[in-house]
Amino acid sequence: MNDSMMDWSDVRVFLAIARSGTLGAAARLTGQTQPTMGRRLRALEAAVGHELFQRTSDGFVLTGEGAAVLNYAERMEEEALGFSRALAGKEQQLSGLLRVSSSDWFGIHVLTPVFARFLDRHRQVSLELVTDARRYNLARREADLVFRITPFDEPDVIQRKLMHIDYALYGPVDCVAPDAGDGAGQTLVSMDSAFDALPDVTWLKRMLPKARVAFGSNNRGAQARMCAEGGGFAVLPCPLGDTTPGLRRIDLGEAPPGRDVWLGYHRDLRRLGRLRALLDVTIEALADA
Repeated sequence: MNDSMMDWSDVRVFLAIARSGTLGAAARLTGQTQPTMGRRLRALEAAVGHELFQRTSDGFVLTGEGAAVLNYAERMEEEALGFSRALAGKEQQLSGLLRVSSSDWFGIHVLTPVFARFLDRHRQVSLELVTDARRYNLARREADLVFRITPFDEPDVIQRKLMHIDYALYGPVDCVAPDAGDGAGQTLVSMDSAFDALPDVTWLKRMLPKARVAFGSNNRGAQARMCAEGGGFAVLPCPLGDTTPGLRRIDLGEAPPGRDVWLGYHRDLRRLGRLRALLDVTIEALADA
């Protein structure tokens, strides 16, 4: 290794390129410019005296030397993030930013009204709500608080079951309800094919096996809107279906299965004042009795 000092920020650049495969994608991941990424990578390679990536037409591929140090770089990242989390967890003042992740419909219809009340009480706190299908990494502080429908299996995550969400079958307010038969001649709005194994999708297929799926989407809000437009019957979470104009519940004699909602945050943030305050408001408003 050369005598020049290795910069931790350059190691972060190395990890971003290793994970994304291109300078452009790594730049978007880190919030830096592509020329900066290239310059920092060259500085790191000069510091360690080795080429860490092979430049190919398809992007950047780890060399043998790069692969050999990847685990060490990830351990450096974890220690640096732990340093940051430990200091963040000591902050007791109710000010600053909290980043929250949830599904789209849950964030809009369940969390946002609760968050509005929280922000009215705590004017110095800012909330950033990210709603997509990606699972954000709590250890890397990609999010401070995550809501999802499956328990957490990541280490060092404090979690609790927050609530149970009932689901129901919905149709347009002026629709003729399907017979409790096989659903022949009916159209359905459901999840896209990647989510065929979800409990509500399986239930819908069992209850109306001959109905045709006319519209599929991984976005529950899109499903609700299509259902209201007459595109077909849909199983929706009740907080969404009950508040979508133009929809009514359809009774087939058996309710679809509901889902539990879990919340989780990293143990190092358990003493973070603004997070504790947000948890208190959320649990008070939403937690099952």
